[in-house]
Amino acid sequence: MADYSESLIKSLIKIVQEYPRFSKEEIEKFCWMAVHEYKHGVLPSEYDIREIDEDLYLKLLQEFKSNIF
Repeated sequence: MADYSESLIKSLIKIVQEYPRFSKEEIEKFCWMAVHEYKHGVLPSEYDIREIDEDLYLKLLQEFKSNIF
């Protein structure tokens, strides 16, 4: 897994938590949305199939699952 700065992960965590209708029950979806927005500069559309940085997605998801936010 690639090495990402702590400040990047913290900023993405904040972005995820500020999404409308944020829910820990759908944390995978919200982490995916944040990484997509980070990589492409926009939130994904309904059928968006552009690739994301999967390592960054997994790191962000791991942070949410290992910490209480």
